[in-house]
Amino acid sequence: MDQSLNANPVQTLLQGRGRGRQKGIYACCSANEYVVRAAIRRARERNTVVLVEATANQVNQDGGYTGMTPTDFRAFLDRLAAEEGMPRERVFCGGDHLGPLTWRNLPEAEAMPRALTLVRSYVLAGFIKIHIDTSMRLADDDGQSRLPDEVIARRGAELCAAAEDAFTAYSAAHPGASAPVYVIGSEVPIPGGALENEDCVAVTRPEDCRATLEAFRAAFAARGLDRAWGRVVALVVQPGVEFADESVVKYDRAAARPLTACLERWPGLVFEGHSTDYQPREQLREMAEDGIAILKVGPALTFALREGLFALERIEAELLKLRPFPASGFRATLEWAMQRDHKYWGGYYHGHEADRCYARAFSFSDRARYYLPLPRVSASASTLLANLDREGIPLALLSQYLPAQFQRVRAGKIPLRAEDLLIDHVGGWIDDYLYATIE
Repeated sequence: MDQSLNANPVQTLLQGRGRGRQKGIYACCSANEYVVRAAIRRARERNTVVLVEATANQVNQDGGYTGMTPTDFRAFLDRLAAEEGMPRERVFCGGDHLGPLTWRNLPEAEAMPRALTLVRSYVLAGFIKIHIDTSMRLADDDGQSRLPDEVIARRGAELCAAAEDAFTAYSAAHPGASAPVYVIGSEVPIPGGALENEDCVAVTRPEDCRATLEAFRAAFAARGLDRAWGRVVALVVQPGVEFADESVVKYDRAAARPLTACLERWPGLVFEGHSTDYQPREQLREMAEDGIAILKVGPALTFALREGLFALERIEAELLKLRPFPASGFRATLEWAMQRDHKYWGGYYHGHEADRCYARAFSFSDRARYYLPLPRVSASASTLLANLDREGIPLALLSQYLPAQFQRVRAGKIPLRAEDLLIDHVGGWIDDYLYATIE
């Protein structure tokens, strides 16, 4: 650990796991306001921290698909933390899949400079956890063979050097700031889930894990990044979990044991698990106990959000039978937006039109999340919440469509207000990750 700098709170938490209530940490990989509020509220209630991560194609120097730069995203989190009564220092910012992901159709000479700018922009915005991802092939890489670890590590070290330079500038303006911690790896699952349904996923082999770690160690040393190497906290591996349109591959502790046993040789290092969405809570807890101590989740949380909105719209439909008022039309508006633009779901949903229609609404891949921020979709969701607050939500209907929230309203834990019900429904899914990572 780099003792000359203030300790990074993520590194401190991971080093202390097992000696206190924290067994790990989950990362909320979302830029949706309702989802992030749910994560902050649950952390406030449990008196813990929250790690929110932005992905390279979601938030970048060009705005990404959210329209936010890293500085914008940090300000967004600060605003939500303040509104939710959460101390800023307990809301950590992370960068996910930072590298040439967004520019992988370009040759290295063009993609890497953009990736360097991306990483610098995250560090200069005060992000304290950086996942360096150079696992993808670029346009001039051999498309017929796996990208060698040496190439992945060389590019990763180049990005780390840029991050370290950026932190020098950041710390000059922010004395006492914690230097970023890094997550590395070469066997990185596809962001957002698999393209096809799978029955099983091969676990990373221990020898491949060791080779990756050694390649990165050598590449960091070659660039004089010894101090940064002391802040490498995790290695991304495939522990045998994945999700897709209609399938979820569950964690098998016995199958992962040869891999997780590797951590006994590397004190201070943990594994980072991607695509942990939809894992049962007991499997999540086993992962954290086995050293997969950083659990990433994103689509499952926006799936829960969409699920909550559909449930609230069913309540609205029942109220419309009792008295007329302008309906929100949320589900129809979402379907219209997805039909209008196939960009985010076309490669995921297949079969007849009826199958694709079903998937657009209910798929575990949750490609609907890309359409929720669109003005017409967002406005229809706001109208839905306003309609329910104005008309009033009968407890009987709440029990029918959101039974967990009905119980929490009756116990006085949340108010009978549409937005609070929605956020709490997402929070119920977050509870599984808190169960996995906190005693």
